Amino acid sequence: MPSETMNSMLFASATDVAVPHVPATRERAKPLYFSLYQNPQAHLDEARAYVADQVAAVQALPADLPSNIAELPAWVEERTDAVGAQYREYLAARKNGAPRRYFTCRAHALYFIKAVAPTKLVDGAWLYGLLKHWDNPAYHELIKTYLEELGEGAPSKNHVTIYRKLLATHGCEGWEHLDEDHFVQGAIQLALGHNTEHFLPEVIGYNLGYEQLPLHLLITSYELNEFGIDPYYFTLHVTVDNAASGHAQKAVQALTQLMPRVGDREAFYRRVLDGYRLNDIGASTTSCIAEFDLQAELVNILAAKSGVGKNMHSDYCRVAGRSVNDWLALPSQIPDFLAALEKAGWIKRGEEVEHSRFWRLVQGEKAEMFGVFNAYEQQVLRDWIQSAPGGERAEGPRLLTWRARQRTLDNLGEHADRSAHFPERGLIRRHPRLEAPDNELRLLEEKVAGAAGKQEAMELLGALMSPEVHHTAAGLMATRMYTRLFDA
Repeated sequence: MPSETMNSMLFASATDVAVPHVPATRERAKPLYFSLYQNPQAHLDEARAYVADQVAAVQALPADLPSNIAELPAWVEERTDAVGAQYREYLAARKNGAPRRYFTCRAHALYFIKAVAPTKLVDGAWLYGLLKHWDNPAYHELIKTYLEELGEGAPSKNHVTIYRKLLATHGCEGWEHLDEDHFVQGAIQLALGHNTEHFLPEVIGYNLGYEQLPLHLLITSYELNEFGIDPYYFTLHVTVDNAASGHAQKAVQALTQLMPRVGDREAFYRRVLDGYRLNDIGASTTSCIAEFDLQAELVNILAAKSGVGKNMHSDYCRVAGRSVNDWLALPSQIPDFLAALEKAGWIKRGEEVEHSRFWRLVQGEKAEMFGVFNAYEQQVLRDWIQSAPGGERAEGPRLLTWRARQRTLDNLGEHADRSAHFPERGLIRRHPRLEAPDNELRLLEEKVAGAAGKQEAMELLGALMSPEVHHTAAGLMATRMYTRLFDA
């Protein structure tokens, strides 16, 4: 069980934690996120204040957890059954011709991948601070969950590594420029992970909520696959979060084991509920999906490029009597510029993209604007051109699902055509082992071997398993070594 010092923290309200006063605004999420990722030790007080403020903000929100922890296993089972039933209804509806529930086009699906990146790139961070309790069985279920989030040191299973590859494969850069709301969950996770001693009940509650299987995870996995996008990151969470033996079950076991035997159990559980509620603030999967607007996204992309593009075109490049440089001089003119391109016949909405002269400038052999738009931006432009304002849409060639594409590639072997839309599986699943200088890895081995004892070795390894380091070559190696020592 926790030490007496920790117990004194457990039974105080999270909002009573002694930290410098910082105004309780969500606008702090984004700077705090990057501060904790780059130099966490310098921002611990700020992180504690942020968590305390967010806890205070969510206390009025409802929580559907049972009042008696003995009822939690049944609650998890009922919740899982309900999600399963809803998913079966979704599949039946799709089979009978219903449209996709979440994604209107491939660009929409890729936007979602980018929009949730701030959260996915710190996956599991809220549990990091528990590594130091490796010798206390009460913490083992939570530590095992963290190790599994890190893939136990295997690059192909490390959740952050998988997501980073997914972003890179589809050109989904620029997530750092998302607005504040997209960083709230990531900031909470990092702040909890670096202040676990202050917020243990909240960490337990947050973990309990985060590890339940949501319906949106099943549906997004299904629809990403339909668009030829590898859903592995998402399907992996369907399996590891299962209620029978996965993270959902471990979350319940952890609460049971860490619930104090002496002291105010009700106060502890109230803080667990607060941590559970923290899952409900900031941008979510469904809000990120709902906020997508194809026209607005294209305008944003062109506006971001206009700062450079306004000086790069010759005077003879004219649309509606104005030079392209003139059109790009002010980002606010982008919607009118697109309308002028369409009116002049450079863009033919509702038709296949190859019919548009502007598209041929962007994509194709000897395209004059080759390299200006990355894969994601090209997909946005493609989907916008093919969707007419009235709703008509030129679908173009039918896409194979991700899984069908992989079966085809596996069957064809070296003769397969591995296009940009369907990169080979290895880019995400079997990419080469992340390398670090051999001397760095040898030095790590030597330091662990020279440790005075297991405690010192685990502390050394744990420091390399922080959210900002664990997906590097040294962090992955440290995770493998920590896992072996932990299981020994």
